[in-house]
Amino acid sequence: MTELSNLSDFVTQVRRDILRMVHKVNSGHPGGSLGCTEFFVALYSTILNRKAGFNMDGIGEDLFFLSNGHISPVFYSVLARSGYFKIEELNTFRLLNSRLQGHPTTHEGLPGVRIASGSLGQGLSVAIGASEAKKLNNDPNLIYSLHGDGELQEGQNWEAIMYASARKIDNLIATIDLNGKQIDGSTDDVLRMGSLKNKFEAFDWTVIEIEKGNDLSEIFNGMKKAKSLTGKKKPVCVLLKTMMGNGVDFMMHTHAWHGKAPNDEQLESALAQNKETLGDY
Repeated sequence: MTELSNLSDFVTQVRRDILRMVHKVNSGHPGGSLGCTEFFVALYSTILNRKAGFNMDGIGEDLFFLSNGHISPVFYSVLARSGYFKIEELNTFRLLNSRLQGHPTTHEGLPGVRIASGSLGQGLSVAIGASEAKKLNNDPNLIYSLHGDGELQEGQNWEAIMYASARKIDNLIATIDLNGKQIDGSTDDVLRMGSLKNKFEAFDWTVIEIEKGNDLSEIFNGMKKAKSLTGKKKPVCVLLKTMMGNGVDFMMHTHAWHGKAPNDEQLESALAQNKETLGDY
């Protein structure tokens, strides 16, 4: 495992990338991106069994699917800083004809992106399909996916959740970003879903809870446990309890920064809380 101190620097730099990308075009989704920064850093630094380079078929390696595609800033930053494309390309976020659109797309062939996402509720179905393809190809590698908790208000998820357990899709680890916030307020206020742990278990999934979803050590331990539970005839769900806007004091504890860019003064304050470590693009 990469040293945690080095990964903490990585986390800080990704936060800076997110803030600067969204500020530059006055558009994007910083809240959820900041909340999932530690997860993405852990995933791409250590957890995923991935090959050098990028092949769309993904044979012989773990695959990751981002379902809540609006948190593209964190995805793009980690992909760039993991070697999938040049870091300087982050400058093109959300610009006309850029490969780095507000929601990830595939038609421009951006390395690391396997599905277009952002139409919420569809990613789990794709991940299940990829899981079945792995089994058909006798490929022992795993499928990982990430979903927003508010996204689970979409009905297609529950058809997919039911299908995965019925078909014993046991090479899948689906992580839920459980921050309790969505664009219009708290998930409880918009459409209360009750206990997601109880719901997934009722659908015959194995559930792991990571109580400190912004702590790298907790993420590594929880995902290691999740991986150990694959191959046992049940899909695995990880409930990752994060803080929206984590790392920027005025963005935390509120849904207000779900899809709002910081102004110049706010950017300066946010960057001051996350000192440069690896070098801005």
